[in-house]
Amino acid sequence: MSDSTITPTGLRGKRAVVTGGTRGIGLAIVRRLAAQGAAVVTSARKETDDLPDSVRLVTADLSTREGVAHLADTALGILGGVDIVVNNAGGASGGGMPHLEGYASLSDEAWTEAFMTNCLAAVRLDRALLPSMIEQRSGVVIEIASTVARRPAGALLHYGAAKAALVNYAKGLATEVAPYDVRVNTVLPGLVRTPAMDLVARHITGATGEDGDAAVHMMVQAEGAPLPGTTEPEDVADLVSFLVSDRAARITGTTHVIDGGALPQV
Repeated sequence: MSDSTITPTGLRGKRAVVTGGTRGIGLAIVRRLAAQGAAVVTSARKETDDLPDSVRLVTADLSTREGVAHLADTALGILGGVDIVVNNAGGASGGGMPHLEGYASLSDEAWTEAFMTNCLAAVRLDRALLPSMIEQRSGVVIEIASTVARRPAGALLHYGAAKAALVNYAKGLATEVAPYDVRVNTVLPGLVRTPAMDLVARHITGATGEDGDAAVHMMVQAEGAPLPGTTEPEDVADLVSFLVSDRAARITGTTHVIDGGALPQV
């Protein structure tokens, strides 16, 4: 979807919370929602200067109960309510770095961190913010998962299992909150060219900085997407901006894959 097809004010008046919004997919989503007129609060563990001027940043560690509560309380204080929640924080480089030695090398701590970062953080934030959506009888929640939720990878068993749990949770949540006109959908990106992808690629291939592009190319080839090229963060942001808009008013409880056609399942 090109920028020319996006209504610049399509989300004017909407209030959005996007987690992990300072780089990669999260940053692209933040920029897209803000460009469409939404008031956006985002979170990250560290400060950054790379956000649109209108976006408010809350520093918080969402792998902890306290971090999620801090984000929720601060966002509600700033926005006065929430219309859109995008649970993007997590990823293979946060609580899910590949373990090339196989399943037996995955410690309890690795499993716990993967689930806390990639699943429970979203559950906790939804639990904190959904009551305001239910009260106003409108809202949209987007859970950013991954195609490894459907295509298990040996080196990412813990990460994939956490994302699969997130997909299952989102489906059940969608059914429960639908009577209040609150929609919940899941987005499953495949390989997306982000700093986190570069880090994982180098970790898997043992490549250093100079061979980073070669490492990514190897991963893309292994994924086997029939469409040429690489999925970019902006591609995911386009999909999310549609799903949170009124154009998707009848879409809920669904899972949307964006991977260039790589996922083999029907």
